[in-house]
Amino acid sequence: MSAPARLLAALLAGLAQAVSIATPWSGEPLWWLQLAALAVLARLVLAAPGWRAAALLGWVFAVAWLAGTFWWLYISLHTYGGLAAPLAVAAVLALALALGSYYALVCACFRALALDGKALAAPVFAALWLLAELARGQWWTGFPWGAGGYAHVDGPLAAFAPLVGVYGIAALAAWLAMALAQWRAAALLRRRWWVGVAVTVLVWQGAAWQQRDADAQALVHAPLTLTLLQGAIPQDEKFQAGSGVPLALAWYADRMRQAQGRLVVAPETAIPLLPQDLPPGYLDALTARYRAGDQALLLGLPLGNAAAGYTNAVWGFAPGQGEPYRYDKHHLVPFGEFIPPLFRWFTDLLRIPLGDFNRGALRQPSFAFAGERIAPNICYEDLFGEELAARFADAASAPTLLVNLSNIGWFGDTVAIDQHLAISRMRALELRRPMVRATNTGATAVIDHTGRVRARLAPFERAALDAQVRGVQGSVTPYAWWAARWGLVPLWALALALVLYAAVRRCRRDNG
Repeated sequence: MSAPARLLAALLAGLAQAVSIATPWSGEPLWWLQLAALAVLARLVLAAPGWRAAALLGWVFAVAWLAGTFWWLYISLHTYGGLAAPLAVAAVLALALALGSYYALVCACFRALALDGKALAAPVFAALWLLAELARGQWWTGFPWGAGGYAHVDGPLAAFAPLVGVYGIAALAAWLAMALAQWRAAALLRRRWWVGVAVTVLVWQGAAWQQRDADAQALVHAPLTLTLLQGAIPQDEKFQAGSGVPLALAWYADRMRQAQGRLVVAPETAIPLLPQDLPPGYLDALTARYRAGDQALLLGLPLGNAAAGYTNAVWGFAPGQGEPYRYDKHHLVPFGEFIPPLFRWFTDLLRIPLGDFNRGALRQPSFAFAGERIAPNICYEDLFGEELAARFADAASAPTLLVNLSNIGWFGDTVAIDQHLAISRMRALELRRPMVRATNTGATAVIDHTGRVRARLAPFERAALDAQVRGVQGSVTPYAWWAARWGLVPLWALALALVLYAAVRRCRRDNG
């Protein structure tokens, strides 16, 4: 295959991987397509004439995959931010190029180790791929949107989520992809490929058995009725004093007053004003409504003042409560909620209400109501499973229910909505807790502790979703246990140890 043909194949495979995360036509993930796309890259890297060619192939694949996954950033930058179209395109491509460099580096390292045709090749490729995914997910505050493991939320590898999380699933997928690529690439593998398949099947069955045992030990609570509010306030009007703000105040006040569910959830910045800027009596009426009776409310709004700083927050109101429960967003969005050093010039080009928000603590108490320990997270925070897992360090006080309050109206009516739903579903699988989502434009949904969507509103519909959820307590998944204590360090250590082992073997081979 010629060099241009190899690059074209890498580009098409990268686009296929982007589609596998959430298809544009249905929003569903396609695990088999992700495996096939990565197997194509693995085969190309095996056949590359050298490490430089392998790096270029990995970079082309990753840029196509990443740009094809989060292309909708263009909408927030251009449509809502007012950035000129060429600059918005350049910004999205620059982000994809920067993040894609991790994958270029690991493909170069793999080819330099010259492990093609060896039984060690598949696990080393998996380890290197895992390092790239971890680096993208954690360095420079992390941007793990579209990680390959999310394509497997409905696939066979989903059984591993409670053990190793989404990054572990990505590593297993990379292992299988390289094994598939080597099937024709090496005579040794034609004799031994079945060993890897057998091991994978056995481990998969072990994961499934372990999870069945964990489910049997878990205590599933009685149903809790919910009312989830989706205001569908147009993003270009959301913070406008003459349109979006009065619409939000009136609609949410009416729905919060009429809601029938025992737990009512309004999305991120549902109330787009600070409490001190609300109309007189607005907050008093809300407080009185939920401090009497048997209903509770979780409400997204900004909190703070100029002297103390501001936070993107959740207030909780419950019967007999004194001060409102408060959760402050911990993992802030670069450029949207804080401005990275040296990038003030970029944010000055945008017409988006930006702020340097204060960061909440990693471990914050849950909201106690109706026998549930409810752990809020705001929007993009549910990309960071290891941070949600931090609340599971003590099994006795671990959350029984997760609630995500989001507004991704910045990205229009795009596949971003379905991608975010898959992310929340993976968190439910990893932590074995239901995830309730209340959003401005979608996907407002109820996800049970097995990752299945039990109820959902259509995107961009101004409506309330009445549904039920069953909280879970008791067992803590292995992933939640180790991630609560060590974060992602065990995955880093395992991957680095395997790569170091392969490098030492290579050096010994070269030295005779």
